[in-house]
Amino acid sequence: MLLLDGLLVRLGTFRLSADLTVPTGARIAVMGPSGAGKSTLLNAIAGFVAPEAGRILWDGRDLTPLDPGDRPVSVIFQDQNLFPHLSVAVNVGLGLRPSARLTPEEKARVGTALERVGLAGLGDRRPSQLSGGQQSRVALARMLLQARPVVLLDEPFAALGPALKAEMLDLVADLAAETGATLLMISHEPEDAKRIATDVCVVDAGQVSAPVATEALFRDPPAALRRYLG
Repeated sequence: MLLLDGLLVRLGTFRLSADLTVPTGARIAVMGPSGAGKSTLLNAIAGFVAPEAGRILWDGRDLTPLDPGDRPVSVIFQDQNLFPHLSVAVNVGLGLRPSARLTPEEKARVGTALERVGLAGLGDRRPSQLSGGQQSRVALARMLLQARPVVLLDEPFAALGPALKAEMLDLVADLAAETGATLLMISHEPEDAKRIATDVCVVDAGQVSAPVATEALFRDPPAALRRYLG
C-alpha cells in the first residue's frame, strides 16, 4: 500500500498537497490540466522532489528520507531515459546493475525480458535504430527486470499513434498484473484511463484527490474534471 500522509510540496509559488492511500496492485490514472501538479506528484513519490512536510510510505516503510535509487520505485518518462550510445540489451541490463557488468545468468534474464516485450533478437541495436514504439518497449523491459513494486509513468506513450499507444497500454497492464506492481500513470486522455486504470486521481490547482473507481468517476465526474474535459 502506498500512503501519502499529509504530503506538501512547494516549488516557488506552486503548492501541491496530497493525503491519500493507493491500494497495492491498483492501476491509477493521474489526470488534470497542465500545470496542476501531476508530474510534481510523481517526482515526489520517486524522490526527485523533496516535500516540505508529510511522508511517503510504502507498506509502512517511510520512503521520504531515501534517495531515488533506494526507493522501490521505477519511473518511465516521455523520453524513455535510454542511453543512445549503449545497445538495447545494455540499456535494459541497467535495470539490474548500474555498472552493466552482467553475469551470464543476468544476460539471460535480459534476453527473456526483451522477448517478453516483443524485442527478441534486437538486443544489439542502438535506440536510434528502433521505432518510437520499440523504444517504449525497451523501457518496459528494463522496468520488468527492476521488478520494483511501484511503477510511475509520466506519459511515456504520448508521442505514439492511437493504435500503438493502445497496444503499449495493454502491455503495461499485462506486466503490472504479472508482477503485482502498483501503477500511477499520468494521462490526458479519458480513453487511456478507461482502458487500463482501476481508479483515477484528479489533480487540480495543486490538490490531489483520493482515488475513485474509474467507471464511477467518469459516470459522474467531479467539477474539476468536468472543467478539464470540457
